[in-house]
Amino acid sequence: MTNQPSTSLKSINLSEKVETMRSTCERILSLAEDKGATSAQVGVSQDTGIGIQVRDGDVETVEFNQDSSFGISVFIGHQKGTASTTDTSEAAINEAVEKACNIARYTSPDPFSGLADKSLMAQNIQDLKLDHPSDLPMERMIELCLKCEESGLSADKRVKKSDGVGMSAHRFARVYANSHGFIGSNTSTRYSMSNVLIAEDAKGMQRNHWYTLSRELEKLESPESVGRRAAERVVSHLGARPMKTCKAPVMMTPEVARGLFSHFFSAIQGGSLYRNASFLVDSIGQTVFPEFITINERPHIVGGLASTYFDSEGVATKDRDIVKDGKLEGYVLSSYSARKLGLETTGNAGGLHNVFISHSDKDYEAMLKELGTGLLVTDVMGQGVNIVTGDYSRGASGFWVENGKIQFPVNEITIAGNLKSMFQNVRILGNDLDLRSPVVCGSMIIDGMTIAGNE
Repeated sequence: MTNQPSTSLKSINLSEKVETMRSTCERILSLAEDKGATSAQVGVSQDTGIGIQVRDGDVETVEFNQDSSFGISVFIGHQKGTASTTDTSEAAINEAVEKACNIARYTSPDPFSGLADKSLMAQNIQDLKLDHPSDLPMERMIELCLKCEESGLSADKRVKKSDGVGMSAHRFARVYANSHGFIGSNTSTRYSMSNVLIAEDAKGMQRNHWYTLSRELEKLESPESVGRRAAERVVSHLGARPMKTCKAPVMMTPEVARGLFSHFFSAIQGGSLYRNASFLVDSIGQTVFPEFITINERPHIVGGLASTYFDSEGVATKDRDIVKDGKLEGYVLSSYSARKLGLETTGNAGGLHNVFISHSDKDYEAMLKELGTGLLVTDVMGQGVNIVTGDYSRGASGFWVENGKIQFPVNEITIAGNLKSMFQNVRILGNDLDLRSPVVCGSMIIDGMTIAGNE
């Protein structure tokens, strides 16, 4: 493996790169003004990293990447034009700005378009400690992947095959600037490892996985732990069978519960609301969850997976309650969607920033006891979610539970309901929080769901 490029994220002089990116952004804004734009904004990102994939003791892929791109938006009055380029040469940037301006001239005016208000721009930007570069060499990454694979394969004799172990290490730089004079930048790192295994017994085969994710290499789970947990998960599903159609309480593991909350966030997102394509239109102040549920956004957590002082329009982010005591307090808005709705941006252009859902003091085992008799869902599949009506129907697998104890694994079932009533019927949330996502929640029990089986 000689003559390979350096895989050390720490060796990258990112400060120098960010300064170059900032200078390029300022040059683009000046160029846009010279070409007739009344205002403009530019975002640039750079991703440098390596990904390793091993399978059956062999290195399957090693991928290096160093990608950068510029996204340019210009406004001529209320006419907007956009262009992008991955070429940072003077000629390419000139061409991109020229194209954006030409597009704007032929675009119909939109009274809601334009930069976010200048008064909302972020001030006093601080370091949120998102950048933790390591000296991790490629050879060490391969060693960790092989160790993870071996741990999974040796954990149980019913684990027959590896479907791949992957590890990645990435370092990102982001700069955003606009004609208000705002320019902001941040750098960050992200590390991950995953293991996918296949197990088999007399009744058939199952496939499952586990992964770990962090901004800091040292905070990843050990490769041995990732392998063991993947093995435990796949083996636990062996012998899965269908079940009879019934109506029963459903407990969702944190990963599945998080997905359900993502449907809620989609329903209160500005684009869905101003298009009247959401079952939660005009729901501010209404009770959407039981009163014990509060959902808050905390963008300034040091080291958070989605921490930032400014959104993708330069607007200052801030702590806020999205849901308080079960009532919807605010939507998820960019400046454009806010204007369409006659409201003010919530600093969410580009998405949400570190969301936390309140929880009880019950751990996983206590949640199973709380469930009593019902279905524990560990995986869902399919796209059967209608944000307009709230109708929800997805394929699922998991375990049937009686008297708080897992009885047997189940598959080939469908869980169904309507999101509006499902949210209202949440009985309790556990404290078994999954921290591998910007949306943090524990397991959740929902009463009265329809479970369609094949028996």
